[in-house]
Amino acid sequence: MDADTSRALLSRAIARVANRDSDALKYVYRHTSAKLFGVCLRILNDREEAEDVLQDVYLTVWNKADKFDAEKASPITWLVSLARNRAIDRLRARGARGGSAATAGVEEAEALPDGAPLASTLIEDEDDRRRLEGCLDQLDPKHAGAVRTAFFDGVTYEALANMLSVPLGTMKSWIRRSLISLRACLEA
Repeated sequence: MDADTSRALLSRAIARVANRDSDALKYVYRHTSAKLFGVCLRILNDREEAEDVLQDVYLTVWNKADKFDAEKASPITWLVSLARNRAIDRLRARGARGGSAATAGVEEAEALPDGAPLASTLIEDEDDRRRLEGCLDQLDPKHAGAVRTAFFDGVTYEALANMLSVPLGTMKSWIRRSLISLRACLEA
């Protein structure tokens, strides 16, 4: 099955989930759970928490499938965003409870082996990936790097600000302005 067919089937299944079709949710789960679990696990680095977050993601899909717009994003991009955001929310909650959300320095992180697939490999459609990369390349290199690290590696804005030694407000501004530029580029 080619990427366009896969994307169309997944989009239709999400539309059916919006109408409370449980078989459609099963289809979405069967075709996306491995990828989404990988995103959650990579961010949380805890299998049990990743499984909990994955369940929350599919509850969100069940309750908010009507918010999916195939004109704005591919279904897998939308689902990965849900998973990423839920995992980061869990990571932040873990930190607020006094748990350890240890982060290594950039130099140390390069030495750590990572068997998980890159987030960019989760994007099914090669044309979308090329367009996104082209738009990212048009950004200031620091800002593009921050966006890539935040969205592809699941690093929180606060951790990213610390890694780059910039104030949190500055990091949020970089990301916000970069996302506005990316949206304009992708819609062009």
